[in-house]
Amino acid sequence: MIDSVHFIFFVFLGMLSLVLVMIIIVIIYSIYQYRFSIRISGWSEIINKKITKVIVYEEDGEPADKDFEKANKNPLFRNLFLQKLVDSEKKFSGAAKDTIKHLFEQYKLQDDAFKKLSQKKPHLIARGIQELTAMNVQDSLPEISKFLAHASPQVYQEAQYTLVNFKGFEGLHYLDTIQSVLSEWQQLRLLGSITHIPENSDHLINGWLKSSNDSVTIFTLKLIRKFQILSVYSMVAELMAHSSTEVIVETVQTLLSLENSSTITYLIEAYPNQPIEVQFEILKAIKSSGDKSCIGFLKEQLLYTPESALKVCAAEVLFSLGQQEFLEQIAQDETSSEELINIIKHALQEKI
Repeated sequence: MIDSVHFIFFVFLGMLSLVLVMIIIVIIYSIYQYRFSIRISGWSEIINKKITKVIVYEEDGEPADKDFEKANKNPLFRNLFLQKLVDSEKKFSGAAKDTIKHLFEQYKLQDDAFKKLSQKKPHLIARGIQELTAMNVQDSLPEISKFLAHASPQVYQEAQYTLVNFKGFEGLHYLDTIQSVLSEWQQLRLLGSITHIPENSDHLINGWLKSSNDSVTIFTLKLIRKFQILSVYSMVAELMAHSSTEVIVETVQTLLSLENSSTITYLIEAYPNQPIEVQFEILKAIKSSGDKSCIGFLKEQLLYTPESALKVCAAEVLFSLGQQEFLEQIAQDETSSEELINIIKHALQEKI
């Protein structure tokens, strides 16, 4: 019995000691975090002061700030300095932007950015690529190109963006062989970095339209829309037979944007064999075109299509084309189904 009491006492003592140790560790860590945050705050003030003097007051030629020069020997300070320069670069233009890049070069921060490219953690590599891109370090392109096939999306997407940012349309060559998916956000970034399409680029664009990677095809369709590349209209039209619904939806939008007189007729002919998502897009295209020659087709969809959602869309398009009287007649017709009457009333109530 006494042995059991002793055992319980020692177990309790051990647990109490463990709890105390954990409390001490938490306190020490909290103190460390607090001191570190104070240190970062102080560094931020020093860096902001430096950037402000150089940009606003143009005091780059005055004696070096001793606090700044001392802190600059710390790798963590340099990393924070680099981060703030990159953030500042996004906010300024013209002479101020050039001044920021001068600071970047003056303190040889490209060395710190390059070091991140040799790290194993994806977020560090991606950060290094972002920094070199923001500071327009063209010499980094060969090294960054190696990351196009990296396993991490965070890394290879930054590498893709850098190539296009530096080289424009020519930087899209990796689309020939890319296996990874281009996210919608990545597509928007790439489109924003391309300012013009070189002449005689149709063969490249046609090749991307035929890509087995659907995201490449979709991106190319958006590229065609942005720059109104009329010469590839027939190639785009062929994509109405594509196996991907998403690709066909983008194709409808692209065909409509290219403003060919035969587009609406072609879309109506393709309509019956398309999935419902594409049929919706075709009805929306008719509405955007304002083509009244489609009224007969729309009435047919309203009266006979089995899909209620398509009936609603057809009713709304008919209303937009000035067919309010026809819709009211159908709604008042005693032979019309209750569903059809409700659909038309809904369409009229929404639009009036």
